[in-house]
Amino acid sequence: MPELPEVEVTRRSLEPHLVGQTVSGVVIRNASLRWPIPKNLPRLLRGKTIRALGRRGKYLLFEFDHGTLILHLGMSGSLRLLPANTPAEKHDHFDLLLSNGALMRLRDPRRFGAALWQSGGDARAHPLLAGLGPEPLQAEFDAEYLHLATRGRNIAIKQCIMDSHVVVGVGNIYASEALFRASIKPQLAAGKLSLPRCLKLVEEIRATLDEAILHGGSTLRDFVDAAGQPGYFQQRYWVYGRAGEPCRKCGATVKQIRQGQRSSFYCDNCQR
Repeated sequence: MPELPEVEVTRRSLEPHLVGQTVSGVVIRNASLRWPIPKNLPRLLRGKTIRALGRRGKYLLFEFDHGTLILHLGMSGSLRLLPANTPAEKHDHFDLLLSNGALMRLRDPRRFGAALWQSGGDARAHPLLAGLGPEPLQAEFDAEYLHLATRGRNIAIKQCIMDSHVVVGVGNIYASEALFRASIKPQLAAGKLSLPRCLKLVEEIRATLDEAILHGGSTLRDFVDAAGQPGYFQQRYWVYGRAGEPCRKCGATVKQIRQGQRSSFYCDNCQR
């Protein structure tokens, strides 16, 4: 599933090609995504100019003067920039046609993505965005915040930092990686983290996400950026997907457990 780094990589690869462009048309081939694509999107967007391209958590925000197109890549989605005459394939559900002769296409084989519209105002007021926690790469997510957010909580720290109400965008891969880098076991109760350990974890969440973005995100199955290029961060994993292999730091065997229906990977020797 595309996580924050993959969504940010997508945003950065799209931004220079979309901002300032006018939408000449909208094609909806299959409106039945996680939520139905609004039928009036072609009327709403035709002739309108994309003013900015932002991100909130794993949502991309295409900002127009009269509202915001909100896109989510779901479990397997990707956005591509293509020539306007590129034939659509089976899983190509939504196109934005641009006045410069290009198009932006949403491909989503599992149809867990979304293309929604928020009229006027601040898109962050949309029900899907309004309750989200702070961005992990911004100053509001700091040690004091995380320490306060974890007080009295018995939930495992990995599940805590994957809770989008606590902090957005720290998905399964990057939670495992950041916890390893911070020397914290994924099953440790969140409320047991001291302030210094919260500081270390915040630093490593940021460092892990920044490094993943720098390397184009992770391509475990089918993620590509807007130019069709895969990410390479999976080649730098410390523990994720490496169960039974030697730890890259100490040589002990990397372990795998299940937490909240997800696999967690850690080194019992390096993490405590």
